[in-house]
Order: sequence, then structure tokens, then C-alpha cells
Amino acid sequence: MTVMDRFSLAGKVAIVTGASSGLGVAFAKGLAEAGADVALGARRVDRLEQTRKLVEGLGRGAIAVATDVAKPEDCEALVQAAVAEFGAVDILVNNAGIGTAVPGTKETPEDFREVVDVNLNGCYWMAQSFARAATRGGSIVNIGSVLGLTTAGLPQAAYSATKAGLLGLTRDLAQQWGGRKSIRVNCIAPGFFASEMSDQYLPGYLDSQLPRVVLGRMGDPEELAATLVWMVSDAGGYVVGQTLAVDGGVTIT
Repeated sequence: MTVMDRFSLAGKVAIVTGASSGLGVAFAKGLAEAGADVALGARRVDRLEQTRKLVEGLGRGAIAVATDVAKPEDCEALVQAAVAEFGAVDILVNNAGIGTAVPGTKETPEDFREVVDVNLNGCYWMAQSFARAATRGGSIVNIGSVLGLTTAGLPQAAYSATKAGLLGLTRDLAQQWGGRKSIRVNCIAPGFFASEMSDQYLPGYLDSQLPRVVLGRMGDPEELAATLVWMVSDAGGYVVGQTLAVDGGVTIT
């Protein structure tokens, strides 16, 4: 096997949550380009169909499944649909997430719990269902955020708390499943990437954060997708329980 062979995902089956927009689309595209068939989950089925067509246009198999990761039964249904369609599952990308920017004295319990249910609980329910079905081992990547490591000038207690929680969840599941199930669990913490979520913040917010970025620019989603492919492929086969900030240097300033 050559070095480049190790990056191939030929014969692998991936699941991507939050695949209807933004980084989820980039992840699905990158995995398909590397050779994987992809099961796509999100709440917005109409937009999910667009991602399915994108993956199929790259010559890979794809299915789109309406999925609310806050519901354990939806998580199980997505995994089982992938197994039924492709025969196995090898990769899980826990990308589904929501965010708020509400001052700490004004955020309601309902708002806070909704973010926790999707960003943290949803990742756990998906990981549980995947681990039960991944009979030939595999790789889970939780999509965290640099906000789990630092602050970003907005009141985001719920979002930051869930992303910090993913770091602990990643370490614990990696320890539980790395040896016993041959499932590697890792986390990617993106920095500032233009996305549907960031668009909801204050006008010019991302530009205001650029002075904190060592490279002086926002990230390209394809850079993040390439990092993901490395992490889930044999090229990253000895990486377990780690959180990798892909942030242009935000966390070192």
C-alpha cells in the first residue's frame, strides 16, 4: 500500500448528519470523492435530496433519510437505512448542529436544552447506533468547534458548552471502543468558516474575527473536508481520541 492508497475510501460506507447544507455538504462531497458511498441525514429533506444528487453525480451511492438527531429513534433509523442499502457502515460524521447567540441572562431553558439535545445528545445517540452496527470497525468524527476551546466575541453559552462537551465525549468513546470494537473516535474543531449558521450572526461578524486568525483568512470548506478524509482513512489510522483544531491559528493567538 502506497501513502496515497491510504487516503482511499473505496468500499467504505459513510454516514453524514446535518448534510443538507454548509459543511455537511462539503463533508459528503469529500467522502464521495475519496470513494465512499454516503448515507445522508438531516431534517430538511428537500435540501438533503440536492446533496444526494451531488454524491451520485460523483459516481457514488447515496441515500437521503429524514433525521432529527435529537431523537434516538431517528438516529437508529438512519444507521439501519445505511446498512440496508449498502450492507455495512464504516464512517460516522457527527456534523448536525445548531447555535444561538443569546445573552446568558436571557436564554430560556427551552432554548438551551434544544442546543444540547442536537449538538451533544444527538452525537451520542448517533454514535451509539453506529457502534452497534459497525461490525467491521470504523471511524467516528465529531464536528466540534474552536468555541469549545476559546471564545469568539458572541454570547454563545449553549453552543460553547456543547462543543466543549464533545471533547470529553470523544475521549471517553475512543477509550471504550478503540480496542474492543476497533472504532476510532476523534473530533475536528473548525475555526471560522462561512456557513448557514454563521450567516445568522451579526453582519460582518466573521470579518471582525479575522485579526485573530494567523493565516488572515476564513477557512475553505474543502480544506476541512480534506482533513476529514485523512482522519477517517487508513492515513489517520493511528489517531485516536484526539481533537484537532482546523482554525488557521485562532487557538494559538
